[in-house]
Amino acid sequence: MKTKTKRATIYLDPDIHKALRIKSAETDHSISEIVNDAIKYSLAEDSIDLAAFENRKDEPLMAFEDVLKELKKNGKI
Repeated sequence: MKTKTKRATIYLDPDIHKALRIKSAETDHSISEIVNDAIKYSLAEDSIDLAAFENRKDEPLMAFEDVLKELKKNGKI
């Protein structure tokens, strides 16, 4: 059973479009399939990042300058 799809207009850099056309021809996947897979991958990465933020929300905040001072103090930099 094929899922319903939605049509969208996107504007691509000409070099990106060329690369997609070539990849499509070489892999026997449509440009739509390649773009959909890339978007799914990107959204999955975002989901993982958000979960990591949620897991660390109770950790104390530390200023970047303090991290650098601690690294210097411990001879790491």
